[in-house]
Amino acid sequence: MDIRPEYKKKSIRSYVVRAGRMTEGQKAAFDKYWPDYGLSLHSGKVDIDTTFGRSSPRVMEIGFGMGGSLLEMLQAEPEKDFIGIEVHPPGVGRLINGAGKLELPNLRVYLADATDVMEDCIEDASIDRLQVYFPDPWHKKKHNKRRLIQPQFVQKIRSKLKLDGVFHLATDWEPYAEYMLEVMEAAEGYENLAGVGQYSSRPDYRPITKFEQRGERLGHGVWDLLYKRVD
Repeated sequence: MDIRPEYKKKSIRSYVVRAGRMTEGQKAAFDKYWPDYGLSLHSGKVDIDTTFGRSSPRVMEIGFGMGGSLLEMLQAEPEKDFIGIEVHPPGVGRLINGAGKLELPNLRVYLADATDVMEDCIEDASIDRLQVYFPDPWHKKKHNKRRLIQPQFVQKIRSKLKLDGVFHLATDWEPYAEYMLEVMEAAEGYENLAGVGQYSSRPDYRPITKFEQRGERLGHGVWDLLYKRVD
């Protein structure tokens, strides 16, 4: 199959598609498991109940990286159905390879731009939890416009969440945490679950990554923000 991310043309992106090498196992995973787990941007709106064959709580993760923590969540929360979105093929290959070997039924994946997927494929008010963990902070001021978390984007997220659905953010870059808190506190239709202007404790369902464990040993912090849709 053609292992390239799907996206529509746009001028500013929150990521750079890296030309990372795929292992033979990751390539083989696309051949073996993509028919079971893969969804296409070009197929349009997806009926989530039909796709998973049941009606269950739905979690969407944007930018799952190499998929380690998402794979843990699939196993820890089998009663939930997960939709992952990622633009880097090696991470997608690794995730579906792990899920396929474990015969986990509660995963579907887009190899595509998240904004495009939400616009073209996801019904409004259909997601119970949407998570964005450790997005690129684009720390140089001239690159701040590339940050994924922007006022317009968080309103797009809100439209896809069910009422009382949760938007969960996490970052290990303190200036980005402060920026995200500022954006979210100003966003209409959200309520901070930790209280106005506060960060949340890490919920049990978010696994601690190896990268995060290393950061903790070095004295680096991690900031979680949890907001629910209130209208």
